[in-house]
Amino acid sequence: MKTPHVTFLIAVAMAWTAPVMAQQPAPDAKTAYQYAMDTAEAGYDATKARCDALAGVPHEICVADARAARVRIEEEATAAHKNTLAAYTQARMRIATAFHERDKTRCGALVGNDRDVCLAQAKATLVAIQADARADRKAIEARLDANDAKIEAEYRVAVQKCDAFAGAVKDGCVSTARTAYGK
Repeated sequence: MKTPHVTFLIAVAMAWTAPVMAQQPAPDAKTAYQYAMDTAEAGYDATKARCDALAGVPHEICVADARAARVRIEEEATAAHKNTLAAYTQARMRIATAFHERDKTRCGALVGNDRDVCLAQAKATLVAIQADARADRKAIEARLDANDAKIEAEYRVAVQKCDAFAGAVKDGCVSTARTAYGK
């Protein structure tokens, strides 16, 4: 189960290419989404064609790797297209499931206790990744709620300060506070 290493390598590659990507003009979201989906399908087809040269268990493992890679690209593209916390969480769950299926296929090549250990490790990895995704979502939601509460409290203080004024000055102060805090 080399998923943590693969994730690390992908993160490093993305960090390395980020400055180059930041210099390019951003395409519209629908075009980027469609491009990612087409790329995922083309990559899957090309990898699957290479897998056809293999036979037996190596063929099955190769196809499972190709499927998992396709799911990752498609789910990340879908989440970026929807751009919601729920979409990102769902994408992480589906990616974890796809890589779990890949890991189970790899375990199929083993026998006896080695196979049982491999399957248990694959399941443990799936559970851990899904738990992390749920925990991250809850943490983000909690931070957003806390930020909203802070802004509301700061707004109340700003309006309270406006009570020291009267007439048009007070109205201007309240208007400024509303604008500053998005009310």
